Amino acid sequence: MTSKNYFSGFCFFEESELFEEYLIKNDFTFCGFSYGAIKAFEEALNSTKRVDKLQLFSPAFFQNFDDKFKRTQLMYFKKDANAYCQSFLENVIFPTNLDISKYFKLGTIKQLEELLYYEWSEEKLQRLLDKGTKIEVYLGGVDKIIDSSKAKEFFKNFATVYYIKEKGHLLWMKK
Repeated sequence: MTSKNYFSGFCFFEESELFEEYLIKNDFTFCGFSYGAIKAFEEALNSTKRVDKLQLFSPAFFQNFDDKFKRTQLMYFKKDANAYCQSFLENVIFPTNLDISKYFKLGTIKQLEELLYYEWSEEKLQRLLDKGTKIEVYLGGVDKIIDSSKAKEFFKNFATVYYIKEKGHLLWMKK
């Protein structure tokens, strides 16, 4: 897979290997994890090139959270970005204790604000489907970052949704 077709999550870089068991690697598939799912979606939607499939791994889905929650997240990040990101990553890897330090890259306030306030649009999802792109959404049932059941309900009319009960946001399981 070309790196331009995979989009990294908030506080991550080059983590695509964590999704090896799901990834379709070709020039016509766009993929993204969490915050990267937003980027992959927008890229696929606005691309003039052929996009056969869009794979969204634990897409950042916060439109069901209130403004107070979002402001609080931003406040904690501004107060101590490193502490915020470490706590965030502990929730990302739940229910495992996987060492993801080699994939860590400190996120920015702009990225956090964008992912918290991003509104997934049914109209945009339909436009992508109308372009001929198939959408797959992968969600973990014990996700501590997003409400995966709400995300499942939202995406189910536009995508094939894989709801993996025992996995968290990273969709990783102890082997």
